[in-house]
Amino acid sequence: MSTCPSYPVPHDEEARLAALATMAVINTPPDRAFDIIVDLAAHLFEVPIALVSLVGRDRQVFKARVGLDVCETGRDVSFCAHAIVRRDEVLVVPDARRDPRFASNRLVTGDPHIRFYAGAPLIGLAGQPIGTLCIIDRVPRPDLSEHQRATLQKLARMVILRMMTREVIEANRDRLVPATA
Repeated sequence: MSTCPSYPVPHDEEARLAALATMAVINTPPDRAFDIIVDLAAHLFEVPIALVSLVGRDRQVFKARVGLDVCETGRDVSFCAHAIVRRDEVLVVPDARRDPRFASNRLVTGDPHIRFYAGAPLIGLAGQPIGTLCIIDRVPRPDLSEHQRATLQKLARMVILRMMTREVIEANRDRLVPATA
């Protein structure tokens, strides 16, 4: 007997998970480029927390993070699991305590006390959302302006471009690194 998850699941979930696996970024070492992007997002939006979150089958893994000590959470408490179903839109939650999807979420009721969330989906080459670039605050905030939404989406595209660059480099490592004698 299968149970219905507490989060939305994209209609093409298996293709999305395959796209995430193909990018092969979840179990790789930290990447300074991702760290710089989340640091820039936190700075630009003046928030204490910014993340590159990769949404797997049952968990989300933080590939880069500012302001949060944990490296992953269950998908059942993931705001990003909601953001990936929107694909081309930024999900904004001005006050998570007032949003029925998140009001009882343990990340809202307890540490890190999320109040504001905005997440731009990370869209891979095949059009699959593999995660988000998100910003989080511990106080409610107004909705983002169109300019702010566009900025967050551009930063998310930078994350995807870095993932694709890394993928190309890894695929061609033998040809790029000279053989030792």
